[in-house]
Order: sequence, then structure tokens, then C-alpha cells
Amino acid sequence: MRRDAGHSDHVDTIAIDSAAALSKVRKRLLPFLFALYVIAYLDRINVGFAALQMNRAIGLSQAAFGFGSGIFFLGYFIFEIPSNLILRRVGARRWIARIMISWGVAATATMLVRGAPSFYALRFILGVAEAGFFPGIIYYLTFWFPERERARAIALFMTATALAGVISGPVSGLILGLDRIGGLAGWQWMFMLEGLPAIAMGFAVLVYLPDHPGEAAWLTASEATSLVAHIGNEARPADLTHTNFSRVLLSARVWMLTLFYFLFAFGLYGINFWLPQILKGFGDMSIVAIGFASAIPFAAAAIAMVLVARSSDKMGERRIHLAVCAFAAAVGFFAAAYARNPIAELACIALASAGTSSCVGPFWAIPSSLLGEEAAAGGIALINSVGNLGGFAGPYAAGFIIEKTHGFGPALMMMAIALGLAALVALAIRDPKPRAGFVLPV
Repeated sequence: MRRDAGHSDHVDTIAIDSAAALSKVRKRLLPFLFALYVIAYLDRINVGFAALQMNRAIGLSQAAFGFGSGIFFLGYFIFEIPSNLILRRVGARRWIARIMISWGVAATATMLVRGAPSFYALRFILGVAEAGFFPGIIYYLTFWFPERERARAIALFMTATALAGVISGPVSGLILGLDRIGGLAGWQWMFMLEGLPAIAMGFAVLVYLPDHPGEAAWLTASEATSLVAHIGNEARPADLTHTNFSRVLLSARVWMLTLFYFLFAFGLYGINFWLPQILKGFGDMSIVAIGFASAIPFAAAAIAMVLVARSSDKMGERRIHLAVCAFAAAVGFFAAAYARNPIAELACIALASAGTSSCVGPFWAIPSSLLGEEAAAGGIALINSVGNLGGFAGPYAAGFIIEKTHGFGPALMMMAIALGLAALVALAIRDPKPRAGFVLPV
């Protein structure tokens, strides 16, 4: 009896220390990682606003712009898995710092493009530089959050993509207004002023980011030990635990997740890169007005991401959440393709953006629960890198269709089909079995 009582007290102490540690982790790490991703995503999508001036200045056709926007993901694809495996060896702090500094240099250098070849080259280099950042952060979060907290943590981190969109429109619109000041075009000012913060934050990572709980000076020894023990005690389903990366390559479920992510990225980046030009087609709008109007779909996405992730964590369910969100996005794209009123079309695009973006929380909670520690870095990178080829295919196909049809409706319909297929794929993915282990008090 005494031993049982003592064991119970020990478990209670671990639970209390783990809860205290998680509270500190949320406050210390998530805001910082959030800021990093805001900067990363801003540098990824701001090319859509640059196109309002840049395309004519350097002679880019619609198809050439779509190809150049999407070629980012080819560089990303080629170097994603090697980058994430290196991160696991050298630690998150040093490798994420390297990623940020190099992508900041590449993003800033985009101000120097003079035509299609240099635009393609620098967008490709930007993808190479950023490769490994997102899956590296997802992998990094597995050291700090237990599974039942992970979808919410990932969604809070990934609302940075929506906030970056909210910020990107107004800020980019205002910066584009600096046209011809200091001998630079507005789009050149935009690439420079939005690229330099990545370099500065890269050096900040070296100072601020601990590799694991044991290195966090703001956790007590007992809090760090309890958090590590809590996460380590979560049992992984035997049929899904991959002990090496070669087994990940043979996993049908991993490839199903990759297919879903390809279709998701096809629609997400198809709209993100083309949204400013779609809004320009609404009528006589200034660049600043386009910037502020573009913030509306991203604001809707930010709210939806948090709400869906909270629901997914509370219910412990991922698959249906994914399917519903993807279907809502398909409906939004479909309706936007046929809308003739600018306000109605913007509302439909907001629905599409909210549905697409809200997939990310429940989606990224799935692969991190399917893969063992040794395979997590490579497995998450595989899904992200191959899946993100949809980010190449979507913008490129959209640019080709827009150039041929002289309208955005068929391109939006194509995105609707992609998200509708994604909803069907989501229904075919079985949820991972619940894990054993104690539950934190709430």
C-alpha cells in the first residue's frame, strides 16, 4: 500500500511539473517560432504583390510568373530531406539559424532580378535556402509537446502563415508606394525591406533557441525531466512505428498523407500567389487598397485555423476534420470561379482560404504520431517536400490557364477540383490509434 501511494505521489509530481513546463514552453517558444514563420512565409508569398509592378518592369508573362513563383518548391523539394536530417544531427538552434540567414540573403537579392532567367534562379535558390525550416520546426515541437497538445501548438505556430498574409498585403502595398525613391522601384524596396529581418532573426536564433528541454535555462531540472519523461512515455502504435527512414518510404499511409498535402498545397499556393492579381481584376483599385483587401481572406484563415485545431484536439480526431475543411475550401473555390460581384467573390475566396489553411493543425498532428523518433525528421520532411510540389504545380498551372483563357475563373475551378480530391483522400486515411500514457490535468 505504501509503495502504491508513493508511486501515485510520484506520478502526480511528474504531471504537475510537466504542466508547469508546458506552460513555460507555450510562452517562451511558440511566440518566437511564430515570429520566425511570419518572416519566412512573408518572404515566400510577397512575390504575388511584387508582380503588380515587377512583371511589366522585367517582362514576365503570366505563365512565366507562375513558373517562377512555383519553382521555389523545386529547390525546396530537392534539399528538404537532407536539410532536415542535418538538423537532427547538428541541432535545431544552429541549423535553423543557418536557414534563416541564407534565405534572408536570397530574399533580399531578389530585388536584383532583371528578367525571367534571373527570377527563376533566385526563386529556386530561395527554396534551397528555406528547405528544412518548416518540417524542422514540426520535428522540433515533438521534443516539447505531447501528442494531445501538438495539433494546437502546430496550429498556433502555423497561424503565422495567415498573419503573414494579413501583414503582407497592407505592408507590401505601402512599400510598393516607395516606387522610384532612391533610384529603386517599389518592388525592389519590398524585397529588400522584407528580406533583411530574416537575417537579423537568424542571429537571434543562435542566442535564444534551446535544442531540447535539458538546455532551457528557464525550466527547472525537475520540469525538464518530467516533460521529457511525459513525452517519452507516450506509446506509439506498433504497426505504425518506423524505426528507419527506408520503412517510411514503403509506408502506404505516409504516401497518402503526401498526396493529401500535394493537393492542399496546389490550392493554397495557387491562390496565395495570384490573389493580388485577382483583386486587381476587380476594377480600379490602388495598390494599397489591393493590399488591405488581400488581408481579409488571411484573417478568416487565421481564425479558422485556431478553431479547427482546438476542435480536433478536443475530440481527438483528425481525418474528418481534414475532410470537412478541404471540402469547404473546394466549395469556396468553386463559388469564386462563378461569382460576378467583387464582394461575393472575395467572400468566396475567404471561405476557400479558411478551409484550406485550417487543414494544417489536424494534418501535421498525424505524421508526428505515426513515426518513431528516428524516422520523424525524414518522414515529416518527405511529406512536406514531396507534398509541397503542389506549390509548384498550382501556381504554374494557374499561370498557364490564366494566360490561355484571359480570366481567373478556370484557374479557380482547377483549385476547387484539387481540394475536392483532397477531401476524398482525407476520408481514406485512418486515424492513428490513441496512445497510452497519463493525461495532463487541464
